[in-house]
Amino acid sequence: MRWLVGWSSAAAATAGFAGPGGTAGATGYDGETVHPVGSQLLWGDPDPLWAVGDWRPDEVRVVSADPQTRIAVLGICGASDEQLRVALFAARGGALRHLTAWSGSYTAVVQVGRRITVCGDLAGARPVFHTPWAGGTAYATAALPLADLVEANLDFPYLAALLAAPDVPAALDDATPYDGVKRVPPGHALILRAGAREIAGYEPVASLAVAAPAADPERAVDGVRDALIEAVRTRLAAPRHVPGDGIDPGPVPGMGPAERRAARGMPVPGIGADLSGGPASATLALLAAGLPGMPGTVLGHGTGAGERLLAVTFNDLAVGGREAELARAGALAANPRLHHVVVAGGEEVLPYADLDGPLTDEPAACLVSAARHRARLAAGSADHFTGYGAREVLDAHPARLADLLMDRKRRHLVRPVAALAKADGSVLVPARVYAAARRLSRTPYRAGLDGLADQLRGRRFDEVADGAVGASLAALTWGGPGPAARWLTGEALAEVSVRLQASAQRSGVGPGQRPGDYRARAALARRAADVRVLEQVAEIRSQRLHAPFLDNQVVRACQALPEALRVQPGSRAAILRTVLEGAGVSDLPDGWGAPTQALAPATARAGVRVAADTLLGLFDRPLLAQAGLVEARVVRKAVRAAAAGEPLPLAGLADLVSLELWLTRLLARRGTCWTGTPARARAVPGGIAPRRGALGAAASGG
Repeated sequence: MRWLVGWSSAAAATAGFAGPGGTAGATGYDGETVHPVGSQLLWGDPDPLWAVGDWRPDEVRVVSADPQTRIAVLGICGASDEQLRVALFAARGGALRHLTAWSGSYTAVVQVGRRITVCGDLAGARPVFHTPWAGGTAYATAALPLADLVEANLDFPYLAALLAAPDVPAALDDATPYDGVKRVPPGHALILRAGAREIAGYEPVASLAVAAPAADPERAVDGVRDALIEAVRTRLAAPRHVPGDGIDPGPVPGMGPAERRAARGMPVPGIGADLSGGPASATLALLAAGLPGMPGTVLGHGTGAGERLLAVTFNDLAVGGREAELARAGALAANPRLHHVVVAGGEEVLPYADLDGPLTDEPAACLVSAARHRARLAAGSADHFTGYGAREVLDAHPARLADLLMDRKRRHLVRPVAALAKADGSVLVPARVYAAARRLSRTPYRAGLDGLADQLRGRRFDEVADGAVGASLAALTWGGPGPAARWLTGEALAEVSVRLQASAQRSGVGPGQRPGDYRARAALARRAADVRVLEQVAEIRSQRLHAPFLDNQVVRACQALPEALRVQPGSRAAILRTVLEGAGVSDLPDGWGAPTQALAPATARAGVRVAADTLLGLFDRPLLAQAGLVEARVVRKAVRAAAAGEPLPLAGLADLVSLELWLTRLLARRGTCWTGTPARARAVPGGIAPRRGALGAAASGG
């Protein structure tokens, strides 16, 4: 893991120096000086900032205009030092948006006197967290260091909401798994003035009352192409790195250099990409291979003529049916600029097969499939492109059909509704979808939240959505129960319903957005959070995963796409085909854009069946039951039913297992993120105590 951490104190006198070297720190509870473990100081007191973890030298830049005016940029950023210096002068006046408008994926921190500004990203892949501490505010790009700093306990109502309504921002609010540690929403910045904090949005939000101006589809697609090319080019322009020391320790009988590298868990030097057979990963692979910059060449190594881009395809041997995807990946990899590697995995990398792994900053469903991702990424490059986020930024959330009705654009519903009817084979589908979209377009935000709260309190859960039509109908609401909600205790569901109603009362007229746009932003935020956790749990030493579709400028370009274009069947594949054609790539295989996730439920079910005994043991005396969120017997019954093939929401089971795993790892950890704290316990110092009457406590505390 890598993060930055710092704080802004209410007065300069609260900060202290750890020694004559000028290492910044602050006085802890027992008079000791506090600073993060494994950190490099970017600037010192009174408002210090550290970079923590294995940052590459080119990923950390600090540019100063004077001793009290400076900017730190951590990550991959396409701005030059001169552009950063110019941006500092604009930031003096309070301007924020330009700090987020460079290509790449990064976090920008600006100090102007005693004012600190930390910009989060639009998707939520690089979030910012904050908590009150020592008379001021501490902030970080990871929640766990702040939880350690303040000895935070778990936020049980938030964990209940994470299971009951993970796609509903009103249920999660700005909370984190740690009590007292808050999250800055995507598209916002944290502004600290001598310890006092403010959350400011830097992105204009679409009005609920006035339709957005009509966008030209061709110009919008050109914008997506330019943003994607620039995102890839920025990463190609960064210095190349040799994993570890780059020195092969010597021959091993029966093993070649590549096998020795893989045995050490080290990636291949250079640049590579996923090549799943889907359009998103293929687009990035072809762009990276086709742009100037010799993708495979490492600085100071190789012939200088450039090597081929390493394209990695995962072949699931345990669950068949991916022959068409593999064929498309092979056809794409026939490009002479690509070197294709197929990683085969059997039952040993099914979901739930290997539940060991590192502690992540937050829980996410990908914890149950970490071994699967790690097997693929271990064969990848030091800089590895992935297509994560493309579906969320390019596709139309089903709720956008309601937005079209609100804008009186009924004719644009014809093709998507017809495609759903064709997939389902029922003549009743158009009427059902149109009625659901019409109902959503006429449902106020507050009424939608109240309805969801009533649904959770009454434990009214629909049958498992089957197929595209069922999923679309379920998504045509302001928010719905999560797939794990049916297994929570009544008390936990009541807590979440209280949170929803309190949020509805606070919000007044609503979020100021159309339901489709609102649901799409929420889906993107959840996907970005999942990708962030996946990067941590499947981390390969010295490897960097790149997800250009989650970059600010790519997200902005995709948000400019007209809704009428988004909702058309096959729009994502068509847009990416146009992007490649604009970049000079036109020879694409048959079946380009065909769905690539149809076998995910079969893979999950096979994993549950193979690992059923392990899962039953995990929920013998689960921490989730101690927290009052589930009953162990209910979850064990669900595991047996899923292993037997009964139609259950397997995504909900993954949420339960991943949260139980995360709690187990959190409580089993030793040490803390901070030094100079001999008397300070880590986060969750008291463990999990059995809870009773939590609803009353939550209601009185609200």
